Amino acid sequence: KLLAIVGLTLAGGFLLLWVCWRMYREMKSDQTHTQNGTAPAPGSLGKAIFRILIADLSMSLDNVLAVAGAAAEHPGILVMGLVLSVLLMGIAASYIARLLDRYKWISWVGLLIVLGVAIELIVKGGGEVWGHIPH
Repeated sequence: KLLAIVGLTLAGGFLLLWVCWRMYREMKSDQTHTQNGTAPAPGSLGKAIFRILIADLSMSLDNVLAVAGAAAEHPGILVMGLVLSVLLMGIAASYIARLLDRYKWISWVGLLIVLGVAIELIVKGGGEVWGHIPH
């Protein structure tokens, strides 16, 4: 039902484009610091906490919606799915972080994939919005 809202796909595409830009800047900064042999300057604790909260909330909401849709009004399956989801997220996050730290090229491939999805959403959402504008 949410995807039926005109402009939401376009907004999501622009949001993903912004995420790509932030990822690119961070990856470029990390690469520069690695080449120079210097450590990046630490950010503020408040900023780090805010970023973690936003990321956790968005991933949690996504997981809850996916599990709730799959559970189809079965509370036991919903609870079991949410517990399993949280456990898998914790395990997968640490494993993926180690992989990304070891193989930097995976980050660049991921960035290109997210960029492709962002462009696709912008084109699709732009077409939807254009179709609803009176000519």
